[in-house]
Parts: sequence; C-alpha cells; structure tokens
Amino acid sequence: MFDKKPALDASRLKQAFRRLLPGAEHTLLGMDISSTAIKLVELSAVGRSPQLERYIIEPLPKDVVVDGNIQNMETVAEAIRNARKRLGSGSKRVAIALPTAMAIYKKILVPAAQNLSDLEVQIENESNQYIPFPLEEVNLDYQVLGPSSSSANDLDVMICAARKEKVDERVAVAEMAGLKVEVVDIDAFAMLTAFEQIQQQLPDQGMNQTFALFDIGATTIHCSVIRNGQQLYYREQAFGGVQLTRDIQRRYGYSHEEAEQCKRTMSLPEGYENELLHPFVDSLAQEIQRALQFFYTTVSVSQYLRVDYILLGGGSSMLAGIDDAVLSRTQISTMIANPFTTMTHSSQIELKELLLDAPSLLVACGLALRRFD
Repeated sequence: MFDKKPALDASRLKQAFRRLLPGAEHTLLGMDISSTAIKLVELSAVGRSPQLERYIIEPLPKDVVVDGNIQNMETVAEAIRNARKRLGSGSKRVAIALPTAMAIYKKILVPAAQNLSDLEVQIENESNQYIPFPLEEVNLDYQVLGPSSSSANDLDVMICAARKEKVDERVAVAEMAGLKVEVVDIDAFAMLTAFEQIQQQLPDQGMNQTFALFDIGATTIHCSVIRNGQQLYYREQAFGGVQLTRDIQRRYGYSHEEAEQCKRTMSLPEGYENELLHPFVDSLAQEIQRALQFFYTTVSVSQYLRVDYILLGGGSSMLAGIDDAVLSRTQISTMIANPFTTMTHSSQIELKELLLDAPSLLVACGLALRRFD
C-alpha cells in the first residue's frame, strides 16, 4: 500500500502536528497509550544512529482505556505523570499515536496541479468520497507520493484523516500530564517505522521478502504484511492476552493486577502451563494462522507468493513457546520482534529486562524515531 517512507509523512495530522524545526530541542519521547499501560521511549543520536537512552512501562488500571477510547482522563494523565517521573527524562516533547482503527488512510489519484493551493483543493474534493464525516470535523493531511505509474497526468497521494475529537482527546491527556505534543501518528505507521530497525538485522536488509508483523495486544491482534517498505495489508482481529489473564483470575482467584503480574513473571502454581498457558498459546497461533489465510485470499497470491517471515510483537509475544507454536502451524520462520537489536544502549538499560520488554515497545519506539525525520 505504501511507497518508501510515506507512512511517516502521511500521518501528520495538521492541526495537531508541528514540524521539528532546525535548532529546536531535538529530544522527543515516544509515548504509546495502550489499553494496559503507558509506554515511554527516549532515543538519542550517536552519529546518525539511534541509541536507546531509557524507557518505562507504567501499568494502567483495568478499563481506563477501552478500544482505544480514554474512559478516565485524569487517571491516564496521572499514569503519564508517574511514567515520566520514573523515566527520569527532562524532555516534555512527545510523539503520540492514534489507534489505527480511529484513522482513515488511503492512496488516491488526483490530477497534477500547477500550484499547492489548487492541489489542496483537489485533494479535499477527492477525499470527500472516502471520509464518512464532514471535513470540518476531521484532521486531514496528505503526502504526495509522486507521479502515478498508471496515469500519466495524475499524482499518487496518500491521504490520512481522523476525527478531531479523537485527536484532541489524546493531545489533551498528554497536556494534562504536563507534556507538549509535537507529533500525532498512527499505531500502524509507528510499527512500520520500528520495523525498519528490525530489517537491518536481516539478510539483504529484508529486501524482496514478505513479512507479517503481528502486534499482539491485550484485546486485539494487529497484522501488517510488509514488502520492500510497502504495507500490502492490514487487519485487526479481536483476540489478545487479556483472555489468558481472565483464565488465571478464574482458575486461581487472583485480582486482575495480580494475574497480570504473575503472568509476566511466570510465578504461577504448578499445572499452569499445561492447564492454561499451552491451550492459550495454541489458540493464539491459530488466530495468527487465520490472519494469514485472510491475507492470502485478499492480496494476489501470484504477486506475493507467500509470507517469508513472521515477526511477533506486543506483550503476549513473550509467552513461552509462542514462536514455536506459530512456526508449527504456519511452517513459516517466526521470530520475536525487537526494534532495539541494532541500537546501542545507555549504561542504565538492563539488557535482560529489555529483552522481555522490547516486543511490547514497537509503537513507542516507532514514535521516538520521529525525532530523526
């Protein structure tokens, strides 16, 4: 779907974004507001390469963020304040993201225009047929990708739109916590940015190979199929790690918070693996297999013969045996996604902890990388 690098530019929602100016303070925190935690990542520059300076994951109470909607602004703002305090960064500038389901993005054709003003009018006119809301109710942005390969007198343009109220909600909660929003991106685009770091460790940097990137959240699996910098396919499935948490609660009488903590640390009674973990992992692998089947029936199989690699991210990707279970079901090489593998790390980073946390930081890492635009 995307040409090289448009995802970053296409997600700049004009009324919530200010371009990073030369000479300005360049530190930019990547902040992912998920349904279970506030995740902050800070990167610095070592030459032209990013270095991980610090990160933090601050748990959120249950049902404070539901389906991407913030139910309690003050509780989330307080969690952001706690996260920033624990992070120990002096920066107040952040890049945030909207859930992908809250955005509309599409590549469209528009006639080539003589000037920017005429082009913007044409893009707005074309956008009307793809955006099911009045344009005054949305943040709309676009990126010209270049001349169309299918029509000599037209341009390929990526449009991106989101309801103003959804953008304003996320900006407001960050500002309540004392932060200044510099970038508003979209989860799927941020993950693509983080994926570029993962590609660097692959043969030929992953060129001419097809990847399925799965971000396994608490309630949703996000699937992106990527080839040569283009997103070929995106789908969300309602399945996630909260199901295992609920199984633990019911089986052992734990609170939600206790179940989450014990699931993460694997400090559960004997029999947990056979009774709960293995059945859940098998169900999760089955959902991933199903997502790939949807891809094969949606995108031309003759053009993209098959997925070459599966990458697993999100908190549930660290469950014991998940990569082997996915490999067994799909017969496709499967690895855990770590966007920090090619980066250097500051001395305060505990590498053992980072290995456990990295797959759940894809969005936050992608957002933090926006400082290098």
